[in-house]
Amino acid sequence: MVKNVLCDINGVEVYGVISICLFFTVFTTAVVWTAFLKKPFLKSMSILPLNDGERKTKGQSHE
Repeated sequence: MVKNVLCDINGVEVYGVISICLFFTVFTTAVVWTAFLKKPFLKSMSILPLNDGERKTKGQSHE
């Protein structure tokens, strides 16, 4: 039944191409964005759930 419905839609084959292009665009953007993240930002985000809302200054170390 679904095959018959999709065959009746004009230009349905374009939707497959658009969805694959959209997927690869989002995936590539996410990979490039994560590759350019700075180490201090990643370090501050990694300890964020553990610090109970208190910000650590540069002089303080991890306990």
